[in-house]
Amino acid sequence: MAEGRIGIFGGSGLYEMEGFEERREVSIETPFGTPSDAFVTGTLEGRPVVFLSRHGRGHRVSPSEIDYRANVWGMKKLGVDFLVSVSACGSLREDIRPGDFVIVDQHIDRTKGRAATFFEDGVVAHVMFADPVTSSLARLLADAAEKSGAKVHRGGTYVCMEGPAFSTRAESRLYRTWGADVIGMTNLTEAKLAREAEIAFATLALATDYDCWHDDHGDVTVEEVIRVLQQNVARAKETIRHLCRDFPEDLPNPHRGSLAQAILTARGSIPEAAKKRLELLVGPYL
Repeated sequence: MAEGRIGIFGGSGLYEMEGFEERREVSIETPFGTPSDAFVTGTLEGRPVVFLSRHGRGHRVSPSEIDYRANVWGMKKLGVDFLVSVSACGSLREDIRPGDFVIVDQHIDRTKGRAATFFEDGVVAHVMFADPVTSSLARLLADAAEKSGAKVHRGGTYVCMEGPAFSTRAESRLYRTWGADVIGMTNLTEAKLAREAEIAFATLALATDYDCWHDDHGDVTVEEVIRVLQQNVARAKETIRHLCRDFPEDLPNPHRGSLAQAILTARGSIPEAAKKRLELLVGPYL
């Protein structure tokens, strides 16, 4: 079912990508549940692309309810090698203003109780995650964002909170003392699963507000987030078009083959049900 090498997770405000040629929708059931919506496949600027609305069209799925494993598994099934996650976020830094783009390179996990690994129920694997973002893809994404005319911050630490409520003032101030740059509710989980699926990953974070730490700005509201998002979505779409247009034909995926050394469970001890469930990911290694 290989449909494309570039995958796009569209976040709040980005529910569709115009300009697809040979567009079709693909509904997939996975061993881990149902993805957020149908996958949209086709070509964009001549490049095979797979798009998925993370929250579903109409924004029906909250950050805590997203079946992240199903979403990433579906991307893998459709042949995605490079995955870009577009996401609204709050700024934790004065110089990251609402409307700016941040190309995240680090994450802090503040989520609770999410299914954030494919490896359980009889199979144990530990992937390397010191650098959770694929640097070569992040550079291409930053270049594309600058071509769109956005103010781009290359690098930044993303605090992934559980949500769906926004931060308390004490939390927001605490995260600033940690050296974090932006805060959101989705990307770290996607980054972990992409790494387990041997998919290169990068985040295009769209700053919409100053969370609630900034004394000179009002506290974050849904209305303000939507207002800034509407201004940013067109530029985010243009960024993706530039990325597809300029994407190198020979860019290697540095994570391909990494699971070969990550699986610790003795091959003879892996249940048949687990082998079947994970065949898409680990079939070559078992």
